[in-house]
Amino acid sequence: MAMRPGAAALAAGALFTLCFPAAAAAQVRAEGEALPREVAGGSASWATGGSGLAGRGVSLGVTRPAVRASADRASFPALGGAVDPESGSVELELGGAARFEGPAAQPLVLAGLRLRLAGDGGALYGRTVVDGRARELALAEVATAGADAVVRATSVTWTGLRASLTAEGAALLSSWSGAEFTAGDGLGVLGVTAGTGGTGEAEEVGETGAAAPEGAGSPQASPGAAAEPRAGWQEKPTVAVARAMLTAGAEQTVSGAGFTPGAVVLVSIDGDTRYQAVADARGGVARSFPVYATAFEGEHTVELTVVGGERGALSARFGVGAPN
Repeated sequence: MAMRPGAAALAAGALFTLCFPAAAAAQVRAEGEALPREVAGGSASWATGGSGLAGRGVSLGVTRPAVRASADRASFPALGGAVDPESGSVELELGGAARFEGPAAQPLVLAGLRLRLAGDGGALYGRTVVDGRARELALAEVATAGADAVVRATSVTWTGLRASLTAEGAALLSSWSGAEFTAGDGLGVLGVTAGTGGTGEAEEVGETGAAAPEGAGSPQASPGAAAEPRAGWQEKPTVAVARAMLTAGAEQTVSGAGFTPGAVVLVSIDGDTRYQAVADARGGVARSFPVYATAFEGEHTVELTVVGGERGALSARFGVGAPN
């Protein structure tokens, strides 16, 4: 049945771990209300055609397990979350990362994507590195007014959701690209399907927001794909630094191998997360960084951590000596 306008939002507190996401447990709501259910499959599509991105030379790519379905559309699988089958409210943890390509030398990657929807509005959140530190921000507001929400026995489906930049999202894109973005600029149209744990499979939402026919839209696993790791690592991950010893004020480079291609990797120096990188087609990453002139003499540590990975960080050590 169609959701009634002004349906109640999900109860506050459905939070997700950002660097190491896991499905959130169903939460107790106010007395007399039904318990939200854990999400049982689903996905979110993001169509950027006609949005404010293309006019500024910015395109949307993804990292796995998200897929780019066409030149201006991407699909992100639902890894977990909560859904209210009574009101149609949804909070989803999405797999993969949004990778903005454009005028800047390096892409802008937002991982740990989280989408909240309710009768009175919604928002899209992501995690990235800002001013040398990883943090979560609200990238976009998502308008539910004018969108359609349909509750079925097996799923909740939203179509025609229009996303627009928040003030902090506009500041992030402007700083990264050098182009001028402002709050309210359109980021495209979203479509969402969240399984409610009933009998059957949740439908895949297509580019126009309608449920796609059976067998269409959602990528299918190839033979042997079940054995592929989802945690961002391949069999034997390694990390190394270019220089075992250097002086304060010099430049160091850390490189790693054995990552899943497309994995988003955070780079920390002495426990301070400063950068992020994306594993290339061979599973390799590399990042150069300055060793501050104020760095103390002695041993320092650089760590590589996969966003959304299940293993701990890989680390390498290097020494800093006194300037000559």
